[in-house]
Amino acid sequence: MTEARLRTFVALADTGSVRSAARRLYVTESAVSAAVAALTRDLGVPLVGREGRGLRLTAAGAVYAGYARQVLGLLEEGRAAARGAADPGRGPLRLAAVTTAADQILPELLASFRARRPGVELALEVGPRRQVWSSLAAHEADLVLAGRPPAEVAATVLARRPNELVVVGAPDLAAGFALAATPWVMREPGSGTRASADAYLAERDVTPPRLVLGSNGAVIAGAAAGLGVALVSRDAVGAELDAGRLVLVGAPGMPLDRPWHAVAGAAPTATTMLFVRHLLDAPGWRPANPGSGPPGAARGCSTATPTAGPG
Repeated sequence: MTEARLRTFVALADTGSVRSAARRLYVTESAVSAAVAALTRDLGVPLVGREGRGLRLTAAGAVYAGYARQVLGLLEEGRAAARGAADPGRGPLRLAAVTTAADQILPELLASFRARRPGVELALEVGPRRQVWSSLAAHEADLVLAGRPPAEVAATVLARRPNELVVVGAPDLAAGFALAATPWVMREPGSGTRASADAYLAERDVTPPRLVLGSNGAVIAGAAAGLGVALVSRDAVGAELDAGRLVLVGAPGMPLDRPWHAVAGAAPTATTMLFVRHLLDAPGWRPANPGSGPPGAARGCSTATPTAGPG
Protein backbone atom coordinates (compact mmCIF):
# COMPACT_ATOMS: atom_id res chain seq x y z
CA MET A 1 0.00 0.00 0.00
CA THR A 2 2.63 2.51 -1.16
CA GLU A 3 2.32 6.25 -1.54
CA ALA A 4 2.51 5.90 -5.32
CA ARG A 5 -0.42 3.49 -5.33
CA LEU A 6 -2.49 5.79 -3.14
CA ARG A 7 -1.76 8.74 -5.45
CA THR A 8 -2.74 6.65 -8.44
CA PHE A 9 -6.03 5.62 -6.84
CA VAL A 10 -6.87 9.22 -5.85
CA ALA A 11 -6.12 10.38 -9.40
CA LEU A 12 -8.46 7.69 -10.72
CA ALA A 13 -11.14 8.71 -8.23
CA ASP A 14 -10.80 12.37 -9.27
CA THR A 15 -10.76 11.83 -13.03
CA GLY A 16 -13.05 8.81 -13.44
CA SER A 17 -10.92 7.00 -16.02
CA VAL A 18 -7.65 5.13 -16.26
CA ARG A 19 -6.57 7.21 -19.26
CA SER A 20 -7.17 10.54 -17.52
CA ALA A 21 -5.42 9.35 -14.34
CA ALA A 22 -2.43 8.22 -16.41
CA ARG A 23 -2.24 11.61 -18.13
CA ARG A 24 -2.39 13.43 -14.81
CA LEU A 25 0.40 11.33 -13.33
CA TYR A 26 2.52 11.01 -16.51
CA VAL A 27 2.49 7.22 -16.32
CA THR A 28 1.13 4.47 -18.55
CA GLU A 29 -2.45 3.25 -18.36
CA SER A 30 -1.20 -0.21 -17.47
CA ALA A 31 0.65 1.27 -14.48
CA VAL A 32 -2.61 2.84 -13.24
CA SER A 33 -4.51 -0.43 -13.66
CA ALA A 34 -1.78 -2.38 -11.89
CA ALA A 35 -1.71 0.02 -8.93
CA VAL A 36 -5.48 -0.14 -8.44
CA ALA A 37 -5.45 -3.92 -8.80
CA ALA A 38 -2.74 -4.17 -6.14
CA LEU A 39 -4.74 -1.99 -3.73
CA THR A 40 -7.82 -4.10 -4.39
CA ARG A 41 -5.88 -7.27 -3.52
CA ASP A 42 -4.49 -5.69 -0.35
CA LEU A 43 -7.93 -4.59 0.84
CA GLY A 44 -9.83 -7.63 -0.34
CA VAL A 45 -12.80 -5.59 -1.64
CA PRO A 46 -13.54 -4.11 -5.10
CA LEU A 47 -12.71 -0.40 -5.32
CA VAL A 48 -13.95 0.40 -8.83
CA GLY A 49 -16.53 -0.91 -11.27
CA ARG A 50 -17.32 -0.35 -14.93
CA GLU A 51 -19.82 2.34 -15.90
CA GLY A 52 -20.22 2.72 -19.65
CA ARG A 53 -16.80 3.55 -21.07
CA GLY A 54 -15.53 4.82 -17.76
CA LEU A 55 -15.19 3.70 -14.18
CA ARG A 56 -17.06 4.47 -11.01
CA LEU A 57 -16.00 4.00 -7.43
CA THR A 58 -17.77 1.32 -5.48
CA ALA A 59 -19.11 2.23 -2.04
CA ALA A 60 -15.89 0.80 -0.57
CA GLY A 61 -13.81 2.76 -3.10
CA ALA A 62 -15.51 6.05 -2.27
CA VAL A 63 -14.86 5.55 1.44
CA TYR A 64 -11.26 4.51 0.84
CA ALA A 65 -10.60 7.49 -1.45
CA GLY A 66 -11.38 9.85 1.42
CA TYR A 67 -8.90 8.12 3.68
CA ALA A 68 -6.31 7.97 0.91
CA ARG A 69 -6.51 11.75 0.46
CA GLN A 70 -6.00 12.25 4.19
CA VAL A 71 -3.01 9.90 4.26
CA LEU A 72 -1.40 11.68 1.32
CA GLY A 73 -2.17 15.05 2.87
CA LEU A 74 -0.59 13.98 6.16
CA LEU A 75 2.53 12.87 4.35
CA GLU A 76 2.81 16.25 2.63
CA GLU A 77 2.08 18.00 5.91
CA GLY A 78 4.80 15.96 7.60
CA ARG A 79 7.32 16.92 4.92
CA ALA A 80 6.33 20.57 5.25
CA ALA A 81 6.61 20.44 9.03
CA ALA A 82 10.05 18.81 8.91
CA ARG A 83 11.43 21.22 6.34
CA GLY A 84 9.90 24.19 8.14
CA ALA A 85 11.37 23.08 11.46
CA ALA A 86 14.82 22.89 9.89
CA ASP A 87 14.51 26.33 8.26
CA PRO A 88 11.13 28.11 8.44
CA GLY A 89 12.19 30.67 5.87
CA ARG A 90 12.75 27.98 3.24
CA GLY A 91 9.89 25.63 4.02
CA PRO A 92 6.75 25.04 1.93
CA LEU A 93 3.45 26.82 2.62
CA ARG A 94 0.20 25.53 1.11
CA LEU A 95 -2.42 28.26 1.24
CA ALA A 96 -6.08 27.85 0.36
CA ALA A 97 -8.50 30.74 0.05
CA VAL A 98 -12.09 31.29 -0.98
CA THR A 99 -12.43 33.28 -4.19
CA THR A 100 -13.47 36.53 -2.52
CA ALA A 101 -10.54 36.45 -0.09
CA ALA A 102 -8.16 35.66 -2.95
CA ASP A 103 -9.50 38.68 -4.85
CA GLN A 104 -9.61 41.14 -1.97
CA ILE A 105 -6.97 40.44 0.64
CA LEU A 106 -4.37 37.99 -0.68
CA PRO A 107 -2.54 39.78 -3.54
CA GLU A 108 -0.87 42.45 -1.40
CA LEU A 109 -0.23 39.98 1.42
CA LEU A 110 1.46 37.49 -0.89
CA ALA A 111 3.53 40.15 -2.62
CA SER A 112 4.82 41.61 0.64
CA PHE A 113 5.42 38.16 2.15
CA ARG A 114 7.37 36.99 -0.89
CA ALA A 115 9.49 40.13 -0.75
CA ARG A 116 10.16 39.49 2.94
CA ARG A 117 10.56 35.70 2.73
CA PRO A 118 11.68 34.85 -0.81
CA GLY A 119 12.82 31.36 0.19
CA VAL A 120 9.38 30.10 1.19
CA GLU A 121 7.80 27.78 -1.39
CA LEU A 122 4.30 29.17 -1.81
CA ALA A 123 1.39 27.24 -3.29
CA LEU A 124 -2.11 28.68 -3.50
CA GLU A 125 -5.44 26.93 -4.03
CA VAL A 126 -8.48 29.11 -4.74
CA GLY A 127 -12.00 27.72 -4.68
CA PRO A 128 -15.42 27.78 -3.04
CA ARG A 129 -15.68 27.37 0.72
CA ARG A 130 -16.52 23.66 0.60
CA GLN A 131 -13.37 22.98 -1.42
CA VAL A 132 -10.95 24.92 0.80
CA TRP A 133 -12.33 23.48 4.04
CA SER A 134 -12.15 19.99 2.53
CA SER A 135 -8.51 20.66 1.71
CA LEU A 136 -7.79 21.60 5.32
CA ALA A 137 -9.63 18.54 6.62
CA ALA A 138 -7.66 16.31 4.24
CA HIS A 139 -4.35 17.93 5.31
CA GLU A 140 -3.90 19.29 1.79
CA ALA A 141 -3.63 22.92 2.99
CA ASP A 142 -1.56 24.42 5.79
CA LEU A 143 -3.60 27.60 6.17
CA VAL A 144 -7.06 28.63 4.95
CA LEU A 145 -8.28 32.20 4.50
CA ALA A 146 -12.06 32.20 4.50
CA GLY A 147 -15.08 32.89 6.64
CA ARG A 148 -16.01 30.98 9.78
CA PRO A 149 -14.91 27.32 9.74
CA PRO A 150 -17.74 24.79 9.47
CA ALA A 151 -18.61 22.80 12.57
CA GLU A 152 -17.32 19.50 11.24
CA VAL A 153 -13.78 20.74 10.48
CA ALA A 154 -11.20 20.41 13.25
CA ALA A 155 -9.44 23.75 12.96
CA THR A 156 -7.33 26.27 14.86
CA VAL A 157 -8.29 29.90 14.28
CA LEU A 158 -5.08 31.94 14.38
CA ALA A 159 -6.20 35.40 13.27
CA ARG A 160 -9.26 37.38 12.23
CA ARG A 161 -9.97 40.46 10.18
CA PRO A 162 -13.21 42.46 10.14
CA ASN A 163 -15.35 42.07 7.04
CA GLU A 164 -18.71 43.76 6.52
CA LEU A 165 -21.19 42.53 3.95
CA VAL A 166 -23.38 45.28 2.49
CA VAL A 167 -26.08 45.49 -0.15
CA VAL A 168 -25.13 47.71 -3.09
CA GLY A 169 -26.74 48.70 -6.35
CA ALA A 170 -26.66 51.22 -9.16
CA PRO A 171 -28.01 54.58 -7.96
CA ASP A 172 -31.27 54.43 -9.97
CA LEU A 173 -32.04 50.88 -8.89
CA ALA A 174 -31.16 51.57 -5.26
CA ALA A 175 -33.53 54.54 -5.17
CA GLY A 176 -36.49 52.27 -5.83
CA PHE A 177 -35.28 49.28 -3.82
CA ALA A 178 -37.94 46.87 -2.54
CA LEU A 179 -36.67 43.83 -0.64
CA ALA A 180 -39.12 41.35 -2.13
CA ALA A 181 -39.24 42.73 -5.68
CA THR A 182 -35.87 44.21 -6.68
CA PRO A 183 -33.69 41.66 -8.55
CA TRP A 184 -30.53 40.35 -6.90
CA VAL A 185 -27.30 39.34 -8.62
CA MET A 186 -25.53 36.50 -6.79
CA ARG A 187 -22.54 34.22 -6.76
CA GLU A 188 -22.85 30.55 -7.66
CA PRO A 189 -24.00 27.94 -5.10
CA GLY A 190 -21.14 26.93 -2.81
CA SER A 191 -19.90 30.48 -2.33
CA GLY A 192 -19.91 31.75 1.26
CA THR A 193 -21.30 35.10 0.13
CA ARG A 194 -24.08 33.28 -1.73
CA ALA A 195 -24.90 31.31 1.40
CA SER A 196 -25.11 34.54 3.39
CA ALA A 197 -27.39 36.13 0.78
CA ASP A 198 -29.66 33.07 0.67
CA ALA A 199 -29.89 32.97 4.47
CA TYR A 200 -30.59 36.72 4.65
CA LEU A 201 -33.50 36.49 2.20
CA ALA A 202 -34.85 33.28 3.76
CA GLU A 203 -34.89 34.86 7.20
CA ARG A 204 -37.08 37.64 5.81
CA ASP A 205 -39.28 35.19 3.88
CA VAL A 206 -38.82 36.93 0.52
CA THR A 207 -38.00 35.45 -2.90
CA PRO A 208 -36.93 38.26 -5.22
CA PRO A 209 -35.77 37.52 -8.80
CA ARG A 210 -32.19 36.24 -8.88
CA LEU A 211 -29.47 36.26 -11.51
CA VAL A 212 -26.48 34.00 -10.84
CA LEU A 213 -23.08 35.19 -12.06
CA GLY A 214 -19.87 33.23 -11.90
CA SER A 215 -17.46 35.39 -9.95
CA ASN A 216 -17.25 38.20 -7.43
CA GLY A 217 -16.08 40.59 -10.14
CA ALA A 218 -19.02 39.68 -12.36
CA VAL A 219 -21.47 40.26 -9.52
CA ILE A 220 -20.04 43.71 -8.83
CA ALA A 221 -20.03 44.62 -12.53
CA GLY A 222 -23.59 43.33 -12.88
CA ALA A 223 -24.76 45.41 -9.96
CA ALA A 224 -23.06 48.52 -11.35
CA ALA A 225 -24.75 47.88 -14.71
CA GLY A 226 -28.16 47.86 -13.03
CA LEU A 227 -28.89 44.13 -13.29
CA GLY A 228 -29.80 43.98 -9.62
CA VAL A 229 -28.58 44.65 -6.11
CA ALA A 230 -25.83 42.50 -4.62
CA LEU A 231 -24.57 41.42 -1.23
CA VAL A 232 -20.81 41.96 -1.24
CA SER A 233 -17.93 42.79 1.05
CA ARG A 234 -17.59 46.52 1.59
CA ASP A 235 -13.85 46.14 0.93
CA ALA A 236 -14.57 44.81 -2.56
CA VAL A 237 -16.56 47.85 -3.73
CA GLY A 238 -14.66 50.78 -2.25
CA ALA A 239 -13.66 52.16 -5.66
CA GLU A 240 -17.18 51.78 -7.08
CA LEU A 241 -18.71 53.51 -4.05
CA ASP A 242 -16.20 56.36 -4.23
CA ALA A 243 -16.88 56.83 -7.96
CA GLY A 244 -20.66 56.71 -7.50
CA ARG A 245 -21.11 53.70 -9.77
CA LEU A 246 -22.60 51.87 -6.80
CA VAL A 247 -24.33 53.11 -3.66
CA LEU A 248 -25.22 51.45 -0.39
CA VAL A 249 -28.78 50.16 -0.33
CA GLY A 250 -30.84 50.69 2.81
CA ALA A 251 -31.69 47.02 3.25
CA PRO A 252 -32.93 45.99 6.71
CA GLY A 253 -30.39 44.37 9.02
CA MET A 254 -27.36 45.61 7.14
CA PRO A 255 -24.39 45.49 7.35
CA LEU A 256 -23.66 41.85 8.21
CA ASP A 257 -20.57 41.07 10.25
CA ARG A 258 -18.71 38.21 8.51
CA PRO A 259 -15.03 38.42 9.57
CA TRP A 260 -12.23 36.75 7.68
CA HIS A 261 -10.48 33.91 9.48
CA ALA A 262 -6.95 32.56 9.08
CA VAL A 263 -7.28 28.90 10.05
CA ALA A 264 -4.78 26.06 10.34
CA GLY A 265 -4.97 22.47 11.45
CA ALA A 266 -4.17 21.23 14.93
CA ALA A 267 -0.39 21.66 14.59
CA PRO A 268 0.56 24.63 12.36
CA THR A 269 4.01 24.36 10.81
CA ALA A 270 6.78 26.82 11.59
CA THR A 271 6.51 28.23 8.06
CA THR A 272 2.76 28.66 8.48
CA MET A 273 3.42 30.69 11.64
CA LEU A 274 5.83 32.92 9.72
CA PHE A 275 3.00 33.81 7.36
CA VAL A 276 0.53 34.33 10.22
CA ARG A 277 2.90 36.75 11.93
CA HIS A 278 3.27 38.59 8.62
CA LEU A 279 -0.53 38.63 8.36
CA LEU A 280 -0.79 40.24 11.79
CA ASP A 281 1.41 43.11 10.60
CA ALA A 282 -1.18 43.93 7.92
CA PRO A 283 -4.00 46.42 8.61
CA GLY A 284 -7.07 45.02 10.31
CA TRP A 285 -5.76 41.57 11.28
CA ARG A 286 -5.80 40.61 14.94
CA PRO A 287 -4.74 37.43 16.74
CA ALA A 288 -7.44 35.07 17.93
CA ASN A 289 -8.12 35.27 21.65
CA PRO A 290 -6.68 32.27 23.49
CA GLY A 291 -9.32 30.05 25.04
CA SER A 292 -12.37 31.54 23.32
CA GLY A 293 -13.73 31.72 19.82
CA PRO A 294 -15.57 34.50 18.02
CA PRO A 295 -19.28 34.95 18.61
CA GLY A 296 -20.97 31.89 17.14
CA ALA A 297 -17.67 30.08 16.58
CA ALA A 298 -17.94 26.73 14.88
CA ARG A 299 -18.00 23.68 17.12
CA GLY A 300 -14.78 21.71 17.17
CA CYS A 301 -12.68 24.80 16.46
CA SER A 302 -10.05 26.19 18.78
CA THR A 303 -8.34 29.53 18.85
CA ALA A 304 -4.68 30.27 19.39
CA THR A 305 -2.36 33.20 19.69
CA PRO A 306 0.29 32.81 16.99
CA THR A 307 3.50 32.80 19.01
CA ALA A 308 4.92 29.39 18.13
CA GLY A 309 7.78 28.85 15.74
CA PRO A 310 10.99 30.77 15.14
CA GLY A 311 10.76 34.15 13.51
